[in-house]
Amino acid sequence: MPEQLTLYLHKLSPYSHRIELALAEANIEYKAYQVDLFNKPKWFAAQVNPIGKVPTITYGGPDVDPKDPSPLSFKLAESNVILQFIAELYPESGLLPKDPVERAKVLFFMDTVDRHFDKPGNEWMYGRTESYDGYLKGVEIIQGLLSESGEFAVGGCYTIADACIAPLLSRLKVTYETDIGAFPVGQGIKLGEELKGPKYAKFMKYAQAMLERPSLRDTNDETYLAETWKTLITERRE
Repeated sequence: MPEQLTLYLHKLSPYSHRIELALAEANIEYKAYQVDLFNKPKWFAAQVNPIGKVPTITYGGPDVDPKDPSPLSFKLAESNVILQFIAELYPESGLLPKDPVERAKVLFFMDTVDRHFDKPGNEWMYGRTESYDGYLKGVEIIQGLLSESGEFAVGGCYTIADACIAPLLSRLKVTYETDIGAFPVGQGIKLGEELKGPKYAKFMKYAQAMLERPSLRDTNDETYLAETWKTLITERRE
C-alpha cells in the first residue's frame, strides 16, 4: 500500500502549482488542502510548516484528515525540493532522468528559472522595477537552455524542469494578455508583442506546448488568476 501524501497549497501560488503538475504527470494519488494564505489556520504553522509557507507536503504516517496531520509523517517545504523528492520517490515516473548529465541539466534548468526568470519577472510585475528588460533577458536565457526540439525543457520527455517553469508561463500569459500588474499601464501588452516576435519563437513554442498539456489545463484557472491578481494590485495601490 502506497504511503499517504498530502499537499498543502494555494490556488494563486505558482509554486504550489508546480507540485500539482508533477503529481498529475506521475499519476500519483494524494490529498490536497487549500490553505487560506490571508487567514492561515494556527494548526498549519504548529503542525505542518512553522514558516507558514505553501507548498508543503506531508508523507507517510497514518491516513488522517489534512487538518489533523500526524506527527509521524515527514514534512517537506520549498517547491523545487519537493519536486526532486517526488521524482526520486517515484522513479518510474521519468520526472528526473537516470543519466547523471541529463539529471544535472534538469536541476540546472530549475535553478536558472528561479534566478533569471521568476525573480526578475516578480520584480517587474510587483512594480519594483520600471522595465521588463531583466525579464526578457531571462526569457532569452531559458530559450538557450531548451532542448533541441523545443518540446520539453530537457531531453525528450516531461521532467520536473517543465513542472518548475510551466506555472510561471501560465502567469506570464495572463500578464501580457490582460496588462494586469503593478507596472506602468501598457507594459504588459508591449511585452506580449515583443515575445511574439521571431527572436523568442522557440521560447513561445515551448510555452504553448506546456500550456496545452492536460496536466496544466486541468489545474489552471486563468480567469481566477487574473481576477485575484487585479484585486491584489488594486489593494496595493490604495
